[in-house]
Amino acid sequence: MLGGMRRALFAIVAVAAVAGLALGARWLWIAVHVGAGYAAKVTCSLAHLSHYDLRRVIQPYVSAEVAPLGPFLDVAVTEAGAEASVLRGWIRVRAVSRPDLGCTLLAGGVAPSELASLRDELPPRGVPDPALVWPDGEASPAAAPPPAVARAIAHAFDEPGPPRPLRQTQAVVVARDGRLVAERYAPGVDPAAPLLSWSMAKSVTMALVGTLVSEGRLQLEAPAPVPEWRRAGDPRGAITLDQLLRQSSGLAFDETYGAVNDVSRMLFTAPDTGAFAAAFPPRSPPGSVWSYSSGTSNIVARIVRDAFGGDLAAMVRFARERLFDPAGMTSALFEPDASGTFIGSSFVFMTARDWARFGELFRRDGVWKGRRILPEGWVRYATTPTPRASLGRYGAHWWLNAGEVGAPERRPWPGLPAETYAARGHSGQWVVVVPSARLVVVRLGLTLPDDEDDGTQELVAQLLAAFAAPGAT
Repeated sequence: MLGGMRRALFAIVAVAAVAGLALGARWLWIAVHVGAGYAAKVTCSLAHLSHYDLRRVIQPYVSAEVAPLGPFLDVAVTEAGAEASVLRGWIRVRAVSRPDLGCTLLAGGVAPSELASLRDELPPRGVPDPALVWPDGEASPAAAPPPAVARAIAHAFDEPGPPRPLRQTQAVVVARDGRLVAERYAPGVDPAAPLLSWSMAKSVTMALVGTLVSEGRLQLEAPAPVPEWRRAGDPRGAITLDQLLRQSSGLAFDETYGAVNDVSRMLFTAPDTGAFAAAFPPRSPPGSVWSYSSGTSNIVARIVRDAFGGDLAAMVRFARERLFDPAGMTSALFEPDASGTFIGSSFVFMTARDWARFGELFRRDGVWKGRRILPEGWVRYATTPTPRASLGRYGAHWWLNAGEVGAPERRPWPGLPAETYAARGHSGQWVVVVPSARLVVVRLGLTLPDDEDDGTQELVAQLLAAFAAPGAT
């Protein structure tokens, strides 16, 4: 009897060990593909769009982001894109660069010939006049900024030293009263080069949705038109576009960052990011819980794609003609996934000055040169707190500083006014709008590790103090 129990116990342990090894091997396989996909995609974009010197980004940023894979990773940039190789070719992942589209990861075994592409040639974009002042043109500020402003910006580029994060500030642009006051760039950063958004893309996606809502092509309160949710009895069929924009869909999507979590697998292994996210089951009733999710942003982006019948050229043209170019953001572009869906959660590129124009468009209530680009009330909608988001921290794809109901002093950025709102992204990307101060501040970085201590809140507070000082303009 005892011997039989021991044999049974041994068998159970053996099976568990084999299962554990299998799960561990699967975890490792996914993790390596995620890391290689990240390296190929991000390096391709930073090289082909931002024109970075790769010595400045591969080792100090890309390899650090995919640690501990870094020592086993080789990244090569070619005219066609970039390739990441692990252990001398054990795993290879490619991203391709294409005009007007940036870089696309060849995820899921997709070949370059299978990518959704621009069937029609797009017309050339206008270039802002270098003789006109910003935001109408690209002329630099006519005068040096006030000393306190210059000091605040200089401090934003300082490295505080360990154990604090490595800031690696890349660009700071300050606009007040609708004019460019000051700017600074890290050595080697071209002011005319489009720079990475990470999750600031969510706020741009929200703006693009606004243009479609204004034309009656999308409805906020209607059930979101997601094919997978249309089956009878599927509770996801009740999720509205508003709930997606407010990160209150109730889907069981894990935004905890890591090697094999949902967002990493979606961005760096899935050929159709929107379909990947739409497949998640419900965890809570729609509207009952706030849960920040890049997956919901890519579901929204796929809804946008479907509004154009999957025509990538029509979608790119619409984004230019209805959003980007009328507001002078002529460097701006969304990067698509392999299916032709804009990666609305994470990959928009534009110059730092154009990021400032984006913030200025919202500060101006969606109106530019007398033309209404965003529907009336859209900025108010973006900046109205989502009921389930604690500390009044989130609106509709914008981060807020509203504070708790009845206790506005309990807010995410206590050193900044409660009205402040921001587009925010990984590695310290910020577009901060302070309406009462007529202020827009852009801070772009390659901050490691990723947390809020990148100096942006301090920068904005110092700028507010500088402009409030007697004699400030």
